[in-house]
Amino acid sequence: MTPRDAAGNPGAAGDSGRWSDLDRPPLNAVALRRGLVQEGGLWTGIDIVPRTGSTNSDLVALAAAGKADEGTVLVAEEQTSGRGRLDRRWTAPPRSGLFFSVLLRPAEVPVARWGWLPLLTGVAVATGLSRAAGVDTALKWPNDLLVTVGGEERKAGGILAERAGADGVVVGVGINVTLRAEELPVPQAGSLALAGAVSTDRDPLLRGVLRALEEWYGRWRAAGGDPFVSGLQEAYTAGCATLGRTVRAELPGERSVVGEAVALDGDGRLILATEEGVREPVGAGDIVHLRPA
Repeated sequence: MTPRDAAGNPGAAGDSGRWSDLDRPPLNAVALRRGLVQEGGLWTGIDIVPRTGSTNSDLVALAAAGKADEGTVLVAEEQTSGRGRLDRRWTAPPRSGLFFSVLLRPAEVPVARWGWLPLLTGVAVATGLSRAAGVDTALKWPNDLLVTVGGEERKAGGILAERAGADGVVVGVGINVTLRAEELPVPQAGSLALAGAVSTDRDPLLRGVLRALEEWYGRWRAAGGDPFVSGLQEAYTAGCATLGRTVRAELPGERSVVGEAVALDGDGRLILATEEGVREPVGAGDIVHLRPA
């Protein structure tokens, strides 16, 4: 007889110890599909794997092979080679967070506006977690989720978008949910639990995030990707912790720019006002917050 976990998924023989942490139960795939996969809705399938290298890499490969439709969601209970921007690695204990990727094909939106998808996902994640976890979150441009732990700003999540063929984008999300202080990979990291979340039950958290993502994606797509008409630019600006701060932008080619982050332009670029009186748009790079807002 094949051993199964609490969600009804097959498990490896002799692997029962993986489910011994009662604070970190497995996700319930059946319930998630029942709650999210609806006729006429965005989400067309939800698959949960116990362990993989990277959900983004897996879903990009499935899309390339013609084995994934728009709205496919791939979730891993554990990622061993999760990636963030600049190819940074993202690792966490099994079932301590939400690690998932979604396939989007925004055919109605000009490709020039697809750069808004990571920002849109950030707004959706912050919206969903606020509703389901009751924790205040902020967005660090372009793709980090921040929470407050002990009065300090900490990174609790990240977003990575990758092209999937000519017509698709895979957006990956990693969120630390129950990570304990002694499990933090770096002192600047945080988790929803450490930020005082009222709930760390991953099933309703994932449902909340995916419902918010469906809502924002639908609104943006209906507006032809226009960030102003869809309300996306306003929403991101309202939740962005980077705006109003002095920051250092570390740019490709080992160049850096220091200035005050004053706005987002229509392409989702961060506008820095430098001491020399120059307004420089930053479309790609690493942002370091140098002083509080």
